[in-house]
Amino acid sequence: MNQLNMRCTEEPKQLLISVNGFLSVQVLALAVAMPLLEESTLSQDQPPTIPVVIIGNGPSGICLSYLLSGYKPYLDSATVHPNPILYRKLQETKHLPITEQDLEYLSEGLEGRSNNPVAVLFDTLLHPNADFGYEFPPVLQWRRDQKQHIPHLVLGKATPGGAWHAMEGSMLTISLGIWMELPGVNFRDLTNGKRRDVTIDRATPEEISSYYCNYVKLKGLQKNFVDNTYVTSIQKLGRGHEKESLENGHTAEGDDGGNEGFEKNGGSSLKNVGGPSLWEVRGYQQVQNGTHAPFSLFTENVVLATGASDSPVRLGVEGEDLPFVFHSISNLGLAVSQGKLDNNSDPILIVGAGLSAADAVLCACNSNIRVLHVFRKTVDDPDLIFKQLPKTLYPEYHKVYNIMSSHSFTDVDNSSTAVRPQAGSIASTVCAKMCPKPQLGSSNMAADGSVALFPDYTSFPDHCVLSFQSDMKCLLQGNNSLKAFKISMALVLIGTNPNLFFLKGQGQYLGQDPTKPISCKQNPIDIDPYTFECAKEPGLFAMGPLVGDNFVRFLKGGALGITSCLLKRLKNKGKIISNRGSSFI
Repeated sequence: MNQLNMRCTEEPKQLLISVNGFLSVQVLALAVAMPLLEESTLSQDQPPTIPVVIIGNGPSGICLSYLLSGYKPYLDSATVHPNPILYRKLQETKHLPITEQDLEYLSEGLEGRSNNPVAVLFDTLLHPNADFGYEFPPVLQWRRDQKQHIPHLVLGKATPGGAWHAMEGSMLTISLGIWMELPGVNFRDLTNGKRRDVTIDRATPEEISSYYCNYVKLKGLQKNFVDNTYVTSIQKLGRGHEKESLENGHTAEGDDGGNEGFEKNGGSSLKNVGGPSLWEVRGYQQVQNGTHAPFSLFTENVVLATGASDSPVRLGVEGEDLPFVFHSISNLGLAVSQGKLDNNSDPILIVGAGLSAADAVLCACNSNIRVLHVFRKTVDDPDLIFKQLPKTLYPEYHKVYNIMSSHSFTDVDNSSTAVRPQAGSIASTVCAKMCPKPQLGSSNMAADGSVALFPDYTSFPDHCVLSFQSDMKCLLQGNNSLKAFKISMALVLIGTNPNLFFLKGQGQYLGQDPTKPISCKQNPIDIDPYTFECAKEPGLFAMGPLVGDNFVRFLKGGALGITSCLLKRLKNKGKIISNRGSSFI
């Protein structure tokens, strides 16, 4: 299949956008160089109205585009789901697509690794009993009904695939490759069946990003995607299209005349699908020669599918903005490739105890770069991610955990002789070359002579960074003591947060706890669990990491919930989408 080897190198759409016959208008205005948030040069012509605008073209946005394009999941009569209760429910309405069934009824009683019931439902339909180690085929078959197509646009900062394009290409995904796939296209087929190990069927970010890019082409979704676009503001429009800016905290609750002004101005006569008002989405598309083409769109529904990798979490300590302090593992790879780091360099400092920090440890040690590894948890903390990963599937992460435990710093009383760690503890390290037998000479002591370092890797559990100094030193605190070390680079890898700068207060008011910033783990966006509509903003939806679904396995549930919601609302209003998607009949 030659089409399976397609590359994502086509030129981005510029100026003219056609949404499946629904629109053929100049959406992106005259391309002019302009800074962020300065769209005063926009054309005064009325912007077009689109039923749905999806912000983010990662796996969340791609999967939602697939379902909105008329692809409908039915129970495959040739399969039997291993859950007898769920299978009985599916049999009751097997003539209907899942998108037209009662998702709350189907989800009832299901358990899985997501707090969103529809995410658990869709996952068990696509990967039955996956958490028990089985690889059963999906119980769904997909049929396309173009009459059920809902016109939409997917706006993304790069080519389809989202943040996967920026990830380190040599690492392996935490999830199995088949768990990263989207409906209707087998991951192994698209990667030509190449597998590194039959027992470790994981993939590299490069393979995943290529899969997502090709998926859009294979499913004919390209016309829905606009690449290199940056959203700068979202505003709710009230009666007569007076702007009710989310940036100013206004809402349009109780307003049932959101289309009135637009109709008078000669725009579309479409009635709202999702909420009482229209939304205006503004931003720009980056085109050739670095110029920006500003755009403005009216939409009935906005879907936030931006993911969670936009803004790295910061320590908030002195010196964090110094030029040797970084917040992305890609900076380590770049320094290694440019020859700026080697085994003669001062050690690098890695902060964090998650998988990104573990990846940085592996990268550094494989390049013979000395590592100081600092994290707040103790090595026996049950919440460490390594304790939740099977050893057979994730051997490299368990090797990192082993050296985190066996190569922690040694507190030495100034008046006593250092106790040499047992050589046997080295056997469980990543490799003998990476972690040779430790030597506790004077060169391995901190300035106060109290901390013994291993030559290649030393962990500092239950420690935190107090500050970074301009002379390339870092100050650590732990066990009621301070430790200072000279380093060559610092990598702060303690997580990422979404960047919703285009919403009022970064969208904080949308969170389950509106007094705290949006966080994928601690404070996701508050949604209806079956429609994924924001509890505080009708017509605004969220999916993926923004609602706590950090794994591709589960973010697909958001696409199911949102599509089901919009289709049912159309049906309740007695409206059917035409073949060309040009109007509602």
